[in-house]
Amino acid sequence: MHQLVNSSVFSVTSVQVCHVPHDEHTQLTVKNTPGAPATFSILAVLLTVCCLSVCSSIFSRAVQFLLQLKRSAVSVSVTEEKMDPVEVFAAGEKGRGLRVTKEMSAGEVVFAEASFAAVVLDSLSLQVCHSCFRRKVNPHRCAQCKFAHYCDRTCQRAAWDEHKQECSAIKQIGKAPNENVRLVARILWRIQKDTGLVSDAQLTTLDLLQDHLSQMSSEDLKELKVDVQHFYNYWPKKSKPVGEDYVTHLFGVMNCNGFRLSDQRGPQAVGVGLFPNLCLVNHDCWPNCSVILNPGNQTALDTSLHSKSRIELRALGKISEGEELTISYVDFLNVSKDRQQLLKKQYYFDCKCEHCSSGIKDELMTAVRDTDGHKPSADVVKAVTDFSLQAVVKIEEARTEGNFHEVVKLCRECLEKQDPVFGDTNLHLLHVLSIASEVLSLMHQSSEAAGYAQRVLDGYTKLYPPYNAQLGMTLMRAGVTHWHAGLIETAHSLVCRAYAILIITHGAHHPVTKDLEAMRTQTEMELRLFKQNESVYRSTREAVLSDKPLMMSGEQIKAT
Repeated sequence: MHQLVNSSVFSVTSVQVCHVPHDEHTQLTVKNTPGAPATFSILAVLLTVCCLSVCSSIFSRAVQFLLQLKRSAVSVSVTEEKMDPVEVFAAGEKGRGLRVTKEMSAGEVVFAEASFAAVVLDSLSLQVCHSCFRRKVNPHRCAQCKFAHYCDRTCQRAAWDEHKQECSAIKQIGKAPNENVRLVARILWRIQKDTGLVSDAQLTTLDLLQDHLSQMSSEDLKELKVDVQHFYNYWPKKSKPVGEDYVTHLFGVMNCNGFRLSDQRGPQAVGVGLFPNLCLVNHDCWPNCSVILNPGNQTALDTSLHSKSRIELRALGKISEGEELTISYVDFLNVSKDRQQLLKKQYYFDCKCEHCSSGIKDELMTAVRDTDGHKPSADVVKAVTDFSLQAVVKIEEARTEGNFHEVVKLCRECLEKQDPVFGDTNLHLLHVLSIASEVLSLMHQSSEAAGYAQRVLDGYTKLYPPYNAQLGMTLMRAGVTHWHAGLIETAHSLVCRAYAILIITHGAHHPVTKDLEAMRTQTEMELRLFKQNESVYRSTREAVLSDKPLMMSGEQIKAT
């Protein structure tokens, strides 16, 4: 007889055929104790099974062959050609951790992981595809619940298995609950369907993840209990009942282990998901890995050919065999005590990494202007710091209202106060410069925006690790700003620097990197033309941007 099983072992006592995904390269390995392993393609086994109804003698000979192997004390096992090079280990005070079992190089994917469950953020539910988490103009809406939105029907079909119970529940109560409730419900539906361990590659179960309920403040616990109540209002009566203690545990797990899914265009969060293996990766303010969302490929009409959205853990540099893997849970651009407070509040641990323990970069982040050996007094620094904090509140309010002229006015006033007092790497100064550059770019005042962008980059380069996604995205945006300002030499240099970082943090096939590659090709061509004949480049550029006819030697160049 033959049967499909989930085990990775091809038994010779009862012939069992393992389920092997068609898009993975898997081999049948025959291991003999005294000798070296011999490998056979799993295709041979699949072909044998496919031929059962046609020629039983083939199957008979296959059984005889396997029994012969058994009599020869040979074990036959199905192994994946590529296994994740990681293992769980005891990481002291940090609990469990992950470390690599082989040396990794910069840009290598340590492991990729599809979410156990994931949802789009409430604020972006109308703008982001609920399947691949891409932003989409005029997305296709689910006709049943009228809440979920997709790139198209192809994405909708791919998401139906996860959405169908959610769809029914939303219809039942008339509206969708918040993202926390939706995520916990999806987690429970997944557990009831597939159990808590959905693949052999999963290194932990949700039951073993920390919920930190005992460390939560009374205020946080109160909010959590409100979510639990909303969950039970949402959970369909036809679904299997779930105890309140376990639901509360899952909300706690999600609170400190939920991973914010970044926009494919940058670090901006568009969703939140639970990734069990990623939960085992501990924090370091100066990490050796970064995490990025790969939205996958859902363009094929045949959904079986799709690749699912997944997170990728990428090495930022050489990682030695046995070294612990780390990521940063918070943005590095905070002084060490502020980072420690953020981590304690959100993740319930005291960060004792080298940068926090030694206050590395703190002096740069709080730098003051040194003019010929003279520095401003502590009172002056405090006054300008207080002014900056108040000004940023007003700036953000004006930006939220879309009053860009007011934003620029407030930024200029703030910079007049800051420039004589703060150093070039001071975080208060960099924050205002960044906002000013971004808003001026939107207002098409590219020359001034480029100047501010360059100052931001000079500061970020001294503060961030060399391969940091935020630094790479800032370089890319600055390159675009300089291009709009007509500064093609600087623009191309910035784009190339951005590409060198994002090829490590995002990989060559990520949408952001592909866009950047196209941008690099464009700026390279323009730079070549610029160096050949600057006047022709300027006139051509002006004509293209203003949609005017191209002129050469006083005559119009007609399009062919």
